[in-house]
Order: sequence, then structure tokens, then C-alpha cells
Amino acid sequence: MERVDIKRLAEKLNLSTSTVSRAFRGNSDINPETKARILAAAKEFNYQPNHHASNLRDKRSNTIAIIVPEIANNFFSQAIHGIERVAREKDYYTLIYLTDDDYDKEVMFVEKLYNGRVDGIIMSASGEANDHRYLKTTGNKQIPLVFFDRVYDDIDVPKVTTDDYASAFSATRHLIEAGCRKVAFLVINKSMSIGNIRMQGYKDALQDAGIPFQEQLVVDCSNDYDKNYHILTDFLVNERPDGLFTAVERLAISSYYVCHDLGINIPGDVKVVSFSSLEIASLLNPALSTITQPAYDLGTHAAEMLFKVLEGIPPQNNHIILGSKLIPRLSSAKM
Repeated sequence: MERVDIKRLAEKLNLSTSTVSRAFRGNSDINPETKARILAAAKEFNYQPNHHASNLRDKRSNTIAIIVPEIANNFFSQAIHGIERVAREKDYYTLIYLTDDDYDKEVMFVEKLYNGRVDGIIMSASGEANDHRYLKTTGNKQIPLVFFDRVYDDIDVPKVTTDDYASAFSATRHLIEAGCRKVAFLVINKSMSIGNIRMQGYKDALQDAGIPFQEQLVVDCSNDYDKNYHILTDFLVNERPDGLFTAVERLAISSYYVCHDLGINIPGDVKVVSFSSLEIASLLNPALSTITQPAYDLGTHAAEMLFKVLEGIPPQNNHIILGSKLIPRLSSAKM
């Protein structure tokens, strides 16, 4: 069978190449009978349109980038699934970039992407620096950016987050209702917006219960498991809290390891509540109380906001805030 390109197919059908092209793009300004004839001929001659080449001519890539700190965390895996579902519905491809919570990697990825490789970016920030000027300068290149979960407040772009204040307040109150009076807050990068908001919820819940806030009970941890093991070991030996509220999942896991090695009983000696998307949280012994974020929905909302911008439709709400769910697995203390 002879090789057929769009020009030869158009000649065989006695049509213009633009008419044939519109049939494959699903344009509504083409006669249905003509479209059916074109598609039937394409099938007969085994012709496949080269959408990539046409996208290059239109200066579009039909690709969006997803920049996340990690994917080992189940939260980000679920969010990516949500983004990819919306992208598929829009006939878009996705590229995934991992910053490993490294600010320099984040800057490098964004600057390269703003050179035209993608049509838009959805990002959860690394948060290792307070200098976000690179986003303000690259923003002039008209490639839209949407933040989800971890955001930079000083960058005016669409954002999708959860109600971190309410979640932190509920988690801390849950520990207090379970009998804790010396509740520690374990966080990574407390200077970041999301860390600040969660800490405020923690502080206000203490105040609401008449428990004084103690700065030494706020533990700024690391993204490194080995470092966290040593940080938490020193902290638990010296401070002996009776409750741990961990801002991220990995700190809950590290806490379980450290408590096991130190002979600290969970939940007898210390009770733990964590932000977590772990599906096995209820199977841990003892079970882990969790604040479960709607990660998949965060991803779908972020993608829908990006595609509205790409379609020239300004978002009605530039900051969508979704609710999280506290799943309590601690017994309340008898008053």
C-alpha cells in the first residue's frame, strides 16, 4: 500500500488539505458527510494525522507540566492522578518534574519550561527560599501557572489548597480531648505559608483549651529520614511530650520508629495525629489518627483552573479552599 500523507489524502478526495485537517480536529464548521468520507478514507489508507507537527505550527505543545516535591508520598500521587484525568479529557499530555524539595531545582525547571516546552504549569512549591522573583519575571512570558497545596502567597496566580488552619485546630483539639496536655507540633519548614497556617491552628487550639504555648514544643524537622530520626530522638528524650501533631506524613512514620526504639508506648505514653493519605493508617499498631486531604480533588481543581486560563476564561475564584477530614482513632479521655 502506498504511503499517504495529508496532501495525498486531500488529492484523492478532491478536497483541500485544510478541510481534511479540520475533520481530524473535530471542527464544527465541516459538513458531517464530508467528515465521514475523510475519516473513512483515512482508515482505508491507514493514515494517522501528526498532531504534534500541527501543534508546533500553532505554537502549542498540548502538554502541561506538573512540578511536585516528591511522588513517594501518596498525597502527591493522588493529586497527579487527578491532574492527569482532566488533562486526558482535554487531549493534553503531562510531564512530571520532581524538585525533591530543592528550591534550585524548582527555579531551573520553571525557567526551562517557560522557554516554551509546555502550555501551562501546575506546581506544589518547594518552599526552601523566600525569594520568588524568578516567578514574577518569567510570568511575563504568558505561560499560566497554578499552585496547589503548597503555595507562595506573594505570587498572584490561581491556587487550590485545603483549609489547613481548621485541620490543624481539629487535630490538636483531638489530642487534647484524648487527654494530652503537652502537645508537640512537628513541621518541615515552619516559615512556609502552609507551615505557618497549620502552626496557627495548633496554637489557637491550645489557647482555646487553656494550655500555654511553648516554643520548644515546635520542632522544625528535615526532609531527610536519618536527620529526622536524630532530631526526634533528642526531642522525645528531653521534652517527653504526651501528644505529637505531625504536619506531614513522613514525620509520623519517623515518630513511630523513634518511639519503638526508645521504648515509648503509642498511645499509652504519647499519642500521634498526622496529616496523611496513607490507606494503611488504620492498620498501624496502634492505629494512627489522620487528617486526610482530598488530594485527587486538589489535582482536578488545579487542572480545571489551568485549562480555564488556557481557554481565556478568567477563574471566578482565584483561590479554591477544600475541606479535609479528621479520622479519629484515639479514645477521648474520661473527664
